Amino acid sequence: MRVFEKLADLKPLVGQELAVSDWFPVSQQRIDQFAEATGDHQWIHVDPARAAKGPFGATIAHGFLTLSMLPLLLETAVDIRDVKMGVNYGLNRVRFTAPVPVGSELRGRIRLLAFDDLPDGGVQLTTEVTIERKGSDKPACIAESISRRYA
Repeated sequence: MRVFEKLADLKPLVGQELAVSDWFPVSQQRIDQFAEATGDHQWIHVDPARAAKGPFGATIAHGFLTLSMLPLLLETAVDIRDVKMGVNYGLNRVRFTAPVPVGSELRGRIRLLAFDDLPDGGVQLTTEVTIERKGSDKPACIAESISRRYA
């Protein structure tokens, strides 16, 4: 966890890696809960017996499950002490570059791409989050995330 006392402390770090999150497991329970919440019950995610004979040899996490872990990854990587509120503003680009088999562990590598002052006193942060899978040379996902923070 990298700690910043003030939001403004991030401004000179544009273009740099800010932090790396903790590792988090991707269990079948997490996959099943995501399927239940979204209605995406495709067999490659929720049918271990059929998936064992499929192209990945096991069930895999939904791409959007991997993406939905962004807040968790960011929360364990960066703490900005004077921020009272943050909101997701959107995404510029997302790529699911490799499957995430059940039992994988994921972490996020966060790089600050932009720090833009907003007219309402907030700051818009654009970060590139590379979601890595333990033991794999290829990232599972690369996402450009935009958030707005208010101190």
